[in-house]
Formats: sequence, C-alpha cells, structure tokens
Amino acid sequence: MALGRKNRSKQKAMWVLCQDVARSPGHPFYKKLNQVLCESDFDTFSEDLCAPYFRDGGRPSIPPGVYFRMLLIGYFEGLSSERAIAWRCQDSLSLREFLGYDVTEDTPDHSSLSVWRHRLDEEVFQKVFDWVLGLVNAHGLVDGKTLGVDSTTLEANAAMKSIVRKDTEEGYDAYIGRLAKEAGEPHATREDRVRFDRKRKDKKLSNREWESTTDPDARIAKMKNGETHMAYKAENAVDLKSAIIVAGRITPADQGDTRTLRDTLDAARENLRTVSEDRRPLRVVTDKGYHDTDLIVELNRKEKIATYFPERNPEQWRFWNGDKEACRAFHANRARCRGSHGKALGRKRANLVERAFAHLLETAGLRRVYLRGFVHVQKRYLAHVLAYNLGVLMRALFGVGTPRSLQDWRLWALFYVYCLSILCLWLQNGLEDDANQ
Repeated sequence: MALGRKNRSKQKAMWVLCQDVARSPGHPFYKKLNQVLCESDFDTFSEDLCAPYFRDGGRPSIPPGVYFRMLLIGYFEGLSSERAIAWRCQDSLSLREFLGYDVTEDTPDHSSLSVWRHRLDEEVFQKVFDWVLGLVNAHGLVDGKTLGVDSTTLEANAAMKSIVRKDTEEGYDAYIGRLAKEAGEPHATREDRVRFDRKRKDKKLSNREWESTTDPDARIAKMKNGETHMAYKAENAVDLKSAIIVAGRITPADQGDTRTLRDTLDAARENLRTVSEDRRPLRVVTDKGYHDTDLIVELNRKEKIATYFPERNPEQWRFWNGDKEACRAFHANRARCRGSHGKALGRKRANLVERAFAHLLETAGLRRVYLRGFVHVQKRYLAHVLAYNLGVLMRALFGVGTPRSLQDWRLWALFYVYCLSILCLWLQNGLEDDANQ
C-alpha cells in the first residue's frame, strides 16, 4: 500500500448535492435535553419573555430559545467566553442539531451574543432561572428546607497592573517611583523601582485606595491558590436534599461572608417562593467563615432558622456582658454543630456545595470570567447556575448529567464487561483444572 499524500491544489466543488452533505444523528444527551425543554414549551416562554426588548418590524434577530441554548452549551462544553461558544456551535454538527440549524445555515456570531447580553436585563435571566427551578420542582427535586451556603472567588477580566490610586489617579509603577524618590532611593529604571518595592515593608493594597481602570467593579482579593488578582465573589445556596442551587449571587470580592449571607438567604427565599408560597428555608449549614454571634441571633430570632455555623476558635473564652439571648443562641448553635445530626449536615454541605462549585467553575470553565461589571458577570453566572440545575434534572431523569459523563458511562460499561470476561475465563480454567485432577 502506497503512502497517501494531501492534494494541495484541489479545487472545491461549485455545487453539492443535498444527499452528499454531512449529517449528524445528534448527541444523545442534547437530544434528551431538547426533549425536556420542548415538552415544557421553553421556546414559547422565552419568546414571550424577551418580546418587550425588541420592536416590531425590521430584520429578525436570533430566537431567544437559541440564545439561551447557546449559554447552556457554554456550561456543558466548558467554554468560558462567548467567542468560544459561537465557534463551537458553528463547528459541531451535533450542536447545530441541538440549536435547530442546518449545515447550510450560519449559527449566531459572538457579536450577537454580546448584543443580547447587553439588551436583556438581569431580571430576564432571573426569570429564566425561576422557570428552570419550577421545572426541577415539578419533578420533585426541590425541598428547600435545609440549605448549604458557601462562597468562592472568580478571577476578573482585569490585570493587577491596571490599578490606579483613587486619590491621585497614578498607576502602581508611578506610585512606587514617587515613594522611592521621597525615600532618596534610585528610581530612574524599572529595575530600581522593583528592587525598592521588594524590600519595603507593609506592602498592602487596599480596595479603599486602589481600583481597576478596566473593571471598576472588580476588587483586589486573594484567590484559592494564594495568588492576588482582581476578582469577584460568587456565593451559592444549595438544597442539601437534591443538590439543586436555589440562589446564586455575584458580590464584591472584598465583602466578608457574614455580610453577604443575609442577601443570599433573601434571594433563596424569594426563589423558593416562586416555586411554592409556603416553601422557605428552616436550616442553614455553612463553614467557619460565616460564624458571627449577631448573625446567629438574627437568624434564630427573626427568621426562625436553625443555624449550623462551626466556630473559628472553639476554645476561646467569650464574655457576654449580660446579653443572655446572645449567650443562649451561641451555645445552642454550638450544640447543634457538635451533635451527630450537625456533623452529618456539615459533611453533606462539604460534599454537595463544593461539588457544585467544581462543576460551575472548574469543569464549566468559569473560574476566570471574560466579562466586566457586576451586571454582566451576574447574568453569565445565572446562566451557568440554571444550566447546572438542568444537569441535575437530566441526571435524575436519564442517569446522565453532562455530555461528557455519557462517555464516562460507556467506558465504565466496557471496563465492567472486560472484568466480567476475565472472571469467567478464570472460573473456566479453574473448573478445567479440577476436572483434570
């Protein structure tokens, strides 16, 4: 057999017969997902929801159902930018089948996705999230009585070298040069300024003094790996019975967990109310970063919510100065956390909430966002959260929650068949040996 060589001067055909065009049977996961969306009439709902944002007449835009399906593809395929989503949809035959586009049609460009994101309000994304939550609740997957809350940081689309001081509007390099000049150090070259900055003490960048010129909403924060970047903070409230996210919020990265928990619980309460009027959280499980006595008293007394907030320093002495209500709430929270039920809830929170963040940020590629501003980052994050909830629903209905997990399932099935065949051969050889003896 001779070596095949590429025809570098091949002329493309001017006409292609319809039966010669490449076809795709469609991805099994996306076919099932389309089936779930069509049975619930998602396209009609999205068109009625987005109709007020467009005028009558003119060139038709892309259908709203196609736009939100492309955002779902961003989550399931692990695509972090709108350019990557548009390119992937244009390139894949199975995704074209999912969107309803033929091979002779062009899929929406990334600029169309950007225009839609700017045009639609955050309220539209929130209503789509509520619709998905209602769909999940219709299949009995929303309980909402016990919530696990946790937060993490997202790297913003802004570099640390773009920060300037709020008072003088000078960049970091100019600021270091001014300090070196005042200290009598050489500052003519960049190496001199770097050397001076390395040896000076109390090098802290405060968000009260510095801001980014490219993304003023981003904040200076330390990431999970210990590096310092411009970042946002994402906080989730997860139903510990079904792993459904009932609230997902983007907050400033410099706000502590105790400051953002109230707003997250309020958002979870409102979202659960859209599902059922009498649905509300009764227990909240967090990690040590949320422990605050005033917060525990407020949730226990006003909201009638049982808290499971582990202490940072359980051996530290506390003085109550006659505040008996705070003392009772503090020790009741400690007793709940140290009980067997509290320990089980803590393990469940660590499992489900951290797993949700792993799916949203690591697998789905949202650890670094490519959008700027709270509003746009919140829109994209809501799209990822509702896609995650759809994945949980798909796992409950069909046993597969993502397109890639279907491949893992096939590999495990092949491995199981291989092990079974090896076991049968071993038993057969053993029986033959016994017969020979």
